Order: sequence, then C-alpha cells, then structure tokens
Amino acid sequence: MTELTLFASTFILVFALGAQSLNVNNGHYVAAAVTSFVIGSSQMILFKLAPNASWSEITAFVIGGPFGITASMWVHPRLVKLLKRSN
Repeated sequence: MTELTLFASTFILVFALGAQSLNVNNGHYVAAAVTSFVIGSSQMILFKLAPNASWSEITAFVIGGPFGITASMWVHPRLVKLLKRSN
C-alpha cells in the first residue's frame, strides 16, 4: 500500500511541477497558482513516507517521476485547448 501511495504522490508531484512550468512559461497565472497547492500537498505526503522507505518503496517513488512528467507534457496542451474552447 505504501508503494502505491509513494508512486501516486511522486506521479502527482512531478505532473504538477511539469504543468506549473508549462503554465508559468505560457502566462497562465491562475493555473500556476493552483498547481502550487497540488505540489505542496504531494510534497507533504512524500516527506511523511519517504524517510523510512524500503527498496520496493524507493522503486515506486523513483518510477512515479518519469510517468508524471510525460503525462503532464501530454495532458497540458490538450487541457489548455479544451479550456479555451469552452470560453
């Protein structure tokens, strides 16, 4: 269970960091501010769980990052396009 939580937390953290970078670079102020809350929440979970991690938990932690950043890079432009269409 802890492995899944660490994977998910790392995935969400790196996803949010990638999205925040894209938001800042493209001038999306509100979205950049919102992602800061997601980043902070994910970091708190990681700070709580990571210090005593086993090898399987470390592996889950490390694997979450690449999945998170590639998902963020794929989702962000599609989400921006969808949100612009709805305005």
